[in-house]
This record gives sequence, C-alpha cells and structure tokens, in this order.
Amino acid sequence: MRYKKYFVYALLLGVVVLLPQFGFCSVESTLSAVQTKLISTILPLAAILGLVMAGFSFVMGSPNARSHLILAVFGSAIGFGAPSIVAFIRGLVN
Repeated sequence: MRYKKYFVYALLLGVVVLLPQFGFCSVESTLSAVQTKLISTILPLAAILGLVMAGFSFVMGSPNARSHLILAVFGSAIGFGAPSIVAFIRGLVN
C-alpha cells in the first residue's frame, strides 16, 4: 500500500516534467507570456483603478485621501513604467 503512494507521486512528477515536451513548449516561453500579460494588461489596469479610487477618496473627503493619491501616483508610475524597468534590468543582466 505504501509503495502505491510513491508510485502515484513518481507518475505525477513524470507527467509534470514531460508535459512541456508533449506540447513542444518550455517553461521560459510560458513565463515570458505571463510577464507580457502582466506588463501590458494588468499593471496599467491596476494603475488606472488605483487612480480612480484615490480620486473618489479625495472627492468624498476621506482623511487619508492625500496618502491614497500619493500611493496611486507611485503605483501608476511603476505600472506604466514597467516595460522600461524590465528592459533596464534585462540590459543589466545580459
């Protein structure tokens, strides 16, 4: 019974390791696709939503509105500057 558990774990590990080979893909291409999706879609969307929420906070008269606005501006600078940041880091590494 104990060996059956190890066999299942070994089989699962073999499937996970060989799965990219069956699809003729690699982990690097998958991570690159995830990175591209994050940089091009999710970060700018989050930056815009952050600015909108900070604007609502400011209009509604929240006592923390100033800090929300400052954090939203820094977040949007990082969100919209992410492609340049990634290119700069890649240039340093290569």
